[in-house]
Amino acid sequence: MRHLEATGEVLLDRKGCAGVVTLNRPKFLNTLTLPMIRQIYAQIRKWEQDPETYLILMKGTGGKAFCAGGDVRVISDAAKAKQELSRIFFREEYALNNAIALCRKPYVALIDGITMGGGVGVSVHGLFRVATEKSLFAMPETAIGLFPDVGGGYFLPRLQGRLGYFLGLTGFRLKGRDVYRAGIATHFVDSGKLPMLEEDLLALKAPSKESIAEVLASYHAESKIEQDKPFILEEHMDKINRCFSASTVEGIIENLQRDGSPFALEQLQVIKKMSPTSLKITLRQLTEGASKTLQEVFTMEYRLSQMCMGDHDFHEGVRAVLIDKDQSPRWKPAHLKEVTDEVLDNYFKPLGNRDLIL
Repeated sequence: MRHLEATGEVLLDRKGCAGVVTLNRPKFLNTLTLPMIRQIYAQIRKWEQDPETYLILMKGTGGKAFCAGGDVRVISDAAKAKQELSRIFFREEYALNNAIALCRKPYVALIDGITMGGGVGVSVHGLFRVATEKSLFAMPETAIGLFPDVGGGYFLPRLQGRLGYFLGLTGFRLKGRDVYRAGIATHFVDSGKLPMLEEDLLALKAPSKESIAEVLASYHAESKIEQDKPFILEEHMDKINRCFSASTVEGIIENLQRDGSPFALEQLQVIKKMSPTSLKITLRQLTEGASKTLQEVFTMEYRLSQMCMGDHDFHEGVRAVLIDKDQSPRWKPAHLKEVTDEVLDNYFKPLGNRDLIL
C-alpha cells in the first residue's frame, strides 16, 4: 500500500490494483470542501495515466455518511461576503463530477450511508455505484433555495418515467435497496460485507471492467437484505408519472390537488414549503437537461449556481435549515406566480467569458 497524501479531510491511497479515495470528515458527514475537491480531481487525473492503477474506489468514513453534500454554509458565507469561493467551488466541483463521468479507469463508489447533493456528484456519474441497507439518497436542494445540481439535470430526467422530476422537486429520500431499484445505484451489497468486497476488488490482477462487474454481481446476488420488499414508490409510480408530467410547477400542483390521494396531498405539502424560485428553476433544468449532454448540463448548472449565489433564497434556506434550524424560511418571492418566465430566463443566461466550458 502506498499512502499518497492525507490532509486529514481526504485520504488518497494506492492499494493492490486500485487507487482509493476516502472522504474523511465524519463529524461533518464527509461534506466536500474546495481543498478536498482539488485533491481528488488531481489524483484521479494521475491515476488515469498510471498503468499500475486499474480501478478507482471512492468511499466515506465514520459509518454514517458516504458524503452528505458540499459545505454549503461556507459557500453561503463566502457568497454573502462577495468572495471568490462561491464562483470557484461550483466550477471545480462540476469539473470533478465530469472527470468521474469520463474517467478512463472503472470507478466504484461505495455509497454506504447518507448520499446527498455533492455526494451524489462524486458517485452517480461513476461506472459502478454500490448501495447498502444504510444508503440514504436525496437531492434536497429546493428546500435551501438551490436546485439539484452536480449533474442532476442530466441523470434525474433519465430515471424511469417522471421519477427524477419527483425526486428533484420534492427532495424525497430513497433508502437502502430502493436506491438500487430507482436506478441510482448499479448494485446492492450488505453493509457488513463491504470490507470483504473491497478486499476482493483490490486483490484482482490487472482487472477489466468485466471482471470488476463480476465481483460486484456476485456480492449483489448474495445480498438478501430487503430483497422481498417492493420498491417503496412502486404503488405510486402511476401517480408520479401522471402528476409530474405537467410542464409547469403550477400544473404539477394542480395535478396533485386533483388526484387527492394521501400520497399526492403529502407531496403537495412538501412542495409548498420549497422555494418557489427553486421549484421553477429545477423543473426547467430537468426538462432542458433531458436532451443535453452531461457537459452542456454542467454549463447550464454553473449559470444557475452563480445566479443563486446572488439570490436571497439560497442564503435564507441555509439559515433556516442549517444554521438557525427553525425550518421556517421566508422565501422572496413567496409565490410561484411572482417567478415569471422573464425572471426565470435570467437564471439560464450565458455568463460570457465566465461560463463553465468542460
